[in-house]
Amino acid sequence: MFAIPEIRPGQSIELLKALHILTRDGKLNQDSRRKLKQVYHLYQFIEPLLQEIGGNVQLVDHGAGKSYLGFILYDLFFKQRNDASHIYGIETREALVQSSVELAQQLGFAGMSFLNLSVADSITSALLPEKIDVVTALHACDTATDDAIRFGLEKQARFMVLVPCCQAEVAAALRQGKAQALARGALAEVWRHPIHTREFGSHLTNVLRCLQLEAHGYQVTVTELVGWEHSMKNELIVANYKNLPRRRAAERLRELLIMFGLEELESRFFISPFD
Repeated sequence: MFAIPEIRPGQSIELLKALHILTRDGKLNQDSRRKLKQVYHLYQFIEPLLQEIGGNVQLVDHGAGKSYLGFILYDLFFKQRNDASHIYGIETREALVQSSVELAQQLGFAGMSFLNLSVADSITSALLPEKIDVVTALHACDTATDDAIRFGLEKQARFMVLVPCCQAEVAAALRQGKAQALARGALAEVWRHPIHTREFGSHLTNVLRCLQLEAHGYQVTVTELVGWEHSMKNELIVANYKNLPRRRAAERLRELLIMFGLEELESRFFISPFD
């Protein structure tokens, strides 16, 4: 079979077929090409983090779905390692968990586990280690990204790599308080129209998430995952625990919640870094 330039050297063709990224005859359609590009681009961000950690990496992928990211990470990086490194895929849909379990067994990927848990339940699950090195969440919808952040904080994750998806909670709170906000002043014009409420709510959600991470000592970088022509849900948040000063970020986070009338969401976004 002729080489496909988009596929990284060393990547298992059989794995890509099993994930339905490649067709049975080894071809790549346009939709799969976009999907593969997103996962490979994310891999480029994650690989240096894994190398920095060194041995026995414990990685948890939240909202794993069909576990494209986990399988490709394992195939390109983890399966070469002769240590106790492990990938845990967390997914609420039992059928997807079972199919991932079967595929990992079929491929001999012994360092992969798949758990039928919500992100929130995984925080206290005895099936996961007490400490995790890397937390990933690729297109985890709505508050699942916030649950992944909380998981990472509870597990003292060294790195978190997050690509948020649809986000409705902040937008709903903005919508509920819109009349009062408009009465107070012109700032509420920013989210007066429904489409602006949705888009501004999404943007503000990620700003609050970044401040939350900084309020726990993380250094945060925000960038694009891939070009906007591939996905509109394209924001990549990479957090690296550096034990940085926390108070200013925590204060700014509270100020924003008050400014936009979102005090009811404080428990979602603010976990005291001074406990």
